[in-house]
Amino acid sequence: MSKKNASTSNNIAVTVRKDTGKGASRRARRDGQVPAVLYGHGTAPEHLSLPARDFAAVLRNSGTNAVLTLDIEGREQLALTKTIEIHPIRRNLVHADLLVVRKGEKVHVEVNVHIEGEAASGTLVTQDANTLEIEAEALSIPESLTVSVEGLEAGTQVTAGSIELPKGVSLVSDPETLVVNVVTAPSAADLESEGGGSEGAEAPAAEAAEGSTEE
Repeated sequence: MSKKNASTSNNIAVTVRKDTGKGASRRARRDGQVPAVLYGHGTAPEHLSLPARDFAAVLRNSGTNAVLTLDIEGREQLALTKTIEIHPIRRNLVHADLLVVRKGEKVHVEVNVHIEGEAASGTLVTQDANTLEIEAEALSIPESLTVSVEGLEAGTQVTAGSIELPKGVSLVSDPETLVVNVVTAPSAADLESEGGGSEGAEAPAAEAAEGSTEE
């Protein structure tokens, strides 16, 4: 299963940055802009400024693989959001790399994997892979893939190759990649015995320490 496409075209009017460098980028951010670089298809990298609020809204609605319809001072260009940089403390957008794409073109992207449903009683579900790499048309990238664990028994493993993909989407990651593992949940007795074992192991060490002190 997959969630809605992350690649619905999103119109954003942008400007070309004539000044580059750290100082110019800081000024752009102060003015409510996100510095970005547009590249791909053999074109020279183009330095742009995107309206921070508009770009953030697109990412919230379409995910980090959003395809943008850029209005570059009157010139229209499709672009895939390739990478974004977020400030570690303020959590605001710091920079973006955008990839030139064309309608019908296939691209490789990482998409998130989400788990839904409840496995059989007495089991524990672990997720070993949070993302998978896929190939899809730029305008048909799923926002995420969903794995249902509803009713799965202990011992069940879900690999990348067993996940149902949307039409036109193919898997790039190793199909043997373990995504979900369902195991038997430890019982209260198991947890208690583990705790007792730790206490028992600590006791001789404490006694030995006391014995050496007396000597």
